[in-house]
Amino acid sequence: MAAAASLVDDTATRSREFQFGDEDFNALRTLVRQMTGISLSEAKRELVYGRLSRRLRALGLQSFSAYRDLLANNPDGPEMVEFVNAITTNLTSFFRESHHFDHLRDQVLLPLLKRGSGQRLRIWSAGCSTGEEPYSIAMTVREALPEGARQDIRILATDLDSDVLARARSGVYGEDRVRGLSAERRSRFFREHREGSVVKYRVTPDLQELITFNQLNLMNPLPMKGPLDVIFCRNVVIYFDKETQRDLFRRYSQLQRPGDTLFLGHSESMFKVSDDYTLVGRTIYRRNGS
Repeated sequence: MAAAASLVDDTATRSREFQFGDEDFNALRTLVRQMTGISLSEAKRELVYGRLSRRLRALGLQSFSAYRDLLANNPDGPEMVEFVNAITTNLTSFFRESHHFDHLRDQVLLPLLKRGSGQRLRIWSAGCSTGEEPYSIAMTVREALPEGARQDIRILATDLDSDVLARARSGVYGEDRVRGLSAERRSRFFREHREGSVVKYRVTPDLQELITFNQLNLMNPLPMKGPLDVIFCRNVVIYFDKETQRDLFRRYSQLQRPGDTLFLGHSESMFKVSDDYTLVGRTIYRRNGS
């Protein structure tokens, strides 16, 4: 059986455009861990090969060894940005996990009206990808609060990937991306236009004016001062090991006051990771304390 497995591995290697051995994979996933906090298992070997092969072709390189040398010799160069962008996963949609936005409306936004005008609210979309999440937050804000309600509300949207961040900042989406939205929301919050023969949808200025987009690596010191009333950090920590999760949640808790809200993704949990938060709904957490 061992000989058969070896034969399969050798055949797979020969069929590849570039040689990609254990040394290449281990060195690159170590670099991914250092740069992003993402822990890549052995099961991600083909993903790493597939995504980075495109970078080798674009650069005219003949081997992963040459690519590793390029990254090592230019740690602050433009290719390091391309490397990170190629590896990070960006899967999102408008109003994904809709119960989070219901909670935001009912438990955070509507109570603002009872406290009068001029209330300060800060929301952070950490790992905002191509922008569907922060724009969904902004739509929820506009729907929940009357035009005349003067509230001090700002949404910070950050991501490590500079490419997806540029797409988010542009606020332009294809027809496939807005298909799941109601006709009312498409009409109110998007302007249809054509780019050649392709129909595109641009978010309205009243959504964009609520959001500030910035590039941010969650492994670095967090630059914001807080307090942050709400943090969306969904489908981000699933890629981190437990130690990295503990450190990140510790830093999040320092930015939030007792009672503030943290949303995680559907496959994520704080079980045995943080005692600073209490579960109050499906992947909805409240900062502990009084």
